[in-house]
Amino acid sequence: MKPRFTKWRSFLWPIHRHELKKVLPMLAIFFLIAFNYTILRNAKDTLLVTAPGSGAEVIPFIKLWVVLPMAVFFMLIYAKLSNTLSKKALFYAALIPFLFFFGIFGYVLYPLRDFLHPHLSAETLQSLLPDGLKGFVAIYRNWTFALFYAMAELWGSVMLSLVFWGFANQITQVSEAKRFYNLFGLGGNTAPIFAGLFTIHASQIDLSVSKAEAYTAPIQLLCMSVVLIGILIGIGYFLINRYILTDPLLYDQRISPPTKDKLKMSLKESFFFLAKSKYIGCLALLVIAYGFSINLIEVNWKNQVKLQYANANDYASFMGYFSTWTGIASFLMVFFVGGNVIRRFGWTTAAMLTPIVLLITSIAFFSFILFRDPIGPSILFFGTSPLMLAVIFGSIQNIISKSAKYSLFDPTKEMAYIPLDDEYKVKGKAAIEIVGSRFGKSGGAFIQQGLLLIFGTIDAIAPFVAIIMIIVILFWMVAARSLGRQFASRTREEVYEH
Repeated sequence: MKPRFTKWRSFLWPIHRHELKKVLPMLAIFFLIAFNYTILRNAKDTLLVTAPGSGAEVIPFIKLWVVLPMAVFFMLIYAKLSNTLSKKALFYAALIPFLFFFGIFGYVLYPLRDFLHPHLSAETLQSLLPDGLKGFVAIYRNWTFALFYAMAELWGSVMLSLVFWGFANQITQVSEAKRFYNLFGLGGNTAPIFAGLFTIHASQIDLSVSKAEAYTAPIQLLCMSVVLIGILIGIGYFLINRYILTDPLLYDQRISPPTKDKLKMSLKESFFFLAKSKYIGCLALLVIAYGFSINLIEVNWKNQVKLQYANANDYASFMGYFSTWTGIASFLMVFFVGGNVIRRFGWTTAAMLTPIVLLITSIAFFSFILFRDPIGPSILFFGTSPLMLAVIFGSIQNIISKSAKYSLFDPTKEMAYIPLDDEYKVKGKAAIEIVGSRFGKSGGAFIQQGLLLIFGTIDAIAPFVAIIMIIVILFWMVAARSLGRQFASRTREEVYEH
């Protein structure tokens, strides 16, 4: 009986007792960062998609013309600061600007939105431009919301992908990562459950006031929460460095040794440096392909959600429920599937599952969108509408694909950075996570913009979007298989050297 107990304990909780001092604080930090990201993600969509003169068609435009330039700018600053600041100072240099902005937005920019937004000139501009550029005009009309959207997107790329996982990669060995990373993910994947419930609660505040002011109290509560949680994240990072990484039983300084003659490279030199590595190139392709694919399908789904829930509070409440169910599904996937797949079947199998899942669920969603008119009468017979069913189908697709991302894609991607030296870890990760991720989403946005200019509406471009996404996912699978072979080679070399 004892061996069986040990086997099940390893399956559910593969952590030794002395390692809890390291794992639990990291799990808590990830929870707080993901909690903020979830409420920001819900708020950014609510603000911009339901704003005056806006809709889901604004998303491709803002990802290309606002989020991508800001991501490039941030990467420039981050790469420069990485040459001069310590790792601890770099963490706070990334965190503090976000807290400052969201505090200002909630209590200055949002209350003054009617004064700051150029509605009259936006109406004139819209009358001069074709309908396919409605999203571009919406960015100009609601520029403070667009800035909030971009900063919320960057919180995910910077604080989750770059800062947290960069820190985890510095203090974790490959052998530990196979056991730790999915459990770190438990913190991130339980956060949407509570953040979703918090969003639902916030969206129901001040329902008695005028429609124009109904979302003021919720957005201020959300922004205040982001700032306070951000302060807790900074305190948690300090305590981990002060009391945990000083314990040689928990942190071996040889995991991330200082690079001899550390390079001080410009942005151009950094990109040439990264371009020489096939390993980094494949890793970048994974990130770009995910961003490209998820952007293509989310725009179509959010268009259905906006049509069903036009009011900001209703939209926010729906996104809160969506986040809660995403968190529940992700928690179950992380706890019972992710880590066990990596440990039992290896890195390549785990990395391949996310594009396979996304491919299958996306085909199902687009098939319903394209053929819902012929089956419309049958849907009405069951007491619902084709639009509502499209929202439900899209929600299920997004929940499944995001669960696969959090439980399989993110852990395998982060493990792939561990065998790299410090120079590749810092600048390679910054280029891939900040710019590569944005290029992926902006690439999808660029394609959608071109199609919108030709066909005019999101529904009309759905067949073309589906075909393009299938092609991108196939390239993603090829890159994952190639990176799997290289990762296996590097980790074998690492084991041999130690």
